[in-house]
Amino acid sequence: MELQKGLNCSDKIAQQKLFVPQISTTIMIDQIMQQAAAAFPVYRNQSAVARATFLERIATEIEALGDALIHTAMAESNLPEARLQGERGRTANQLRLFAGLVREGSWVEAVIDTALPERVPARPDLRKMLSPLGPVVVFGASNFPLAFSTAGGDTASALAAGCTVVIKGHPGHPKTSAKVFGAIQAAIAACGLPEFTVQHVEGTDFALGKALVQHSATKAVGFTGSYAGGTALVEYARERKQPIPVFAEMGSINPVILLPEILAAQPEALAKQLAGSFTLGMGQFCTKPGLILALESEELDIFLKAIGHEVPALPTMPMLHGGIHAAYTKNLQLALEQPGLGVLGKTEKEAEGIVPTATVALVDGDTFLANPQLHQEVFGPYALIVKCTSKAQLANILQHLEGQLTLTFMATEAEAIAHTDLVELGQELAGRVIFNGVPTGVEVVASMQHGGPYPATTDSRFTSVGSDGIKRWARPVCFQNYPAQLLPAALQNENPGNIWRLVDGNFTK
Repeated sequence: MELQKGLNCSDKIAQQKLFVPQISTTIMIDQIMQQAAAAFPVYRNQSAVARATFLERIATEIEALGDALIHTAMAESNLPEARLQGERGRTANQLRLFAGLVREGSWVEAVIDTALPERVPARPDLRKMLSPLGPVVVFGASNFPLAFSTAGGDTASALAAGCTVVIKGHPGHPKTSAKVFGAIQAAIAACGLPEFTVQHVEGTDFALGKALVQHSATKAVGFTGSYAGGTALVEYARERKQPIPVFAEMGSINPVILLPEILAAQPEALAKQLAGSFTLGMGQFCTKPGLILALESEELDIFLKAIGHEVPALPTMPMLHGGIHAAYTKNLQLALEQPGLGVLGKTEKEAEGIVPTATVALVDGDTFLANPQLHQEVFGPYALIVKCTSKAQLANILQHLEGQLTLTFMATEAEAIAHTDLVELGQELAGRVIFNGVPTGVEVVASMQHGGPYPATTDSRFTSVGSDGIKRWARPVCFQNYPAQLLPAALQNENPGNIWRLVDGNFTK
């Protein structure tokens, strides 16, 4: 295990790679988490302007890393330069998004019900707002080495909420993480914040993750990755004397439903659009459309022929790392071995190294319903098309699917209205319901919901993308008959931040 400092832990620990038994790991994690806990009261009491300035400074420092950051990430992730430049922009933009949210201030949901002493019984003065939970542990993701990793959305939103953060760097891009953490350290120093506001830990030992989750100072966990990884962290949290929330995004097959009218109008165009979406970035997006449902028809046959021709000609590239490629190869083989499955098309070029074979397959509705193995995500450039005999069978399939991040309808407005029962099923199944678009592409805005019913995520009430992601790291606290001088600024009568508040039932500033 390697512990990075700068402003992290002692120089002695930072200067060496440590391969140690679990007891030593636990001792070092204890030191790190105690440092995070000690920094928390100071950081949480920083003004909204100070926290916003800090987030903006992190964005500036990341941008100042220039081409060196991009080239490092390219070498470690096999992602192309243009993709990583866009991801760096997203990383900086979401830091600035949260800075703006914090500076405006209304996210704390301040509510005031003033005292009614004349009422019988008398009502006390009651004031409530969201307050930061405490130290948060963030596990970096592999598929977005910038936007979902060291200074990604989980870290940005936790810092915006007023929490200190301990980042468990992903082993797939350690040099990239180190550069980004250096930018965070520079921002900490420039803003005069506690040196342990953000800390960074590296290592591949499962005991490291368990120690971070189970430390008494840890108050919440953010994770993006596999179902196995997410559920393991949840179990660690449940074993604690005081369980804590684990906000894990764990995967999704993101069904796409092709309704007849639009399929009849543009089968080739839909085939091209969906082939490009499920193979985008070699299928290494959590919103990749991995399941396509349609009613059998002549138009569907045209679509099947078209997508079977599209996939073999698509460009290929290496996957993020050998582990993901090995898992894809294994899961793809398992899927294709299932009875009743037929391959419509696959990339023609012989796969070399960790370049995957993009594949689109076909199965009938009865076979799909009878085989739960076909319902599982295959992370990578693979999609399964299910030919349904009737609308009732299509609805039955939706009812048998697990929770999803997204669900997409390709439909004309008229047939969408005529299929409101299917549309309502989609709302029950997914966190984001899309019409006539592909799910790959997630806007970082206030209206985005990137989360869905289990097992897509561990808590469908929250999002890991967009400004509402801040609410994962805060809890409501009520202040009753509190001395005015001790009230948080957001609850003071003078409302120094000029934020929107609900006062005696009315929204006002």
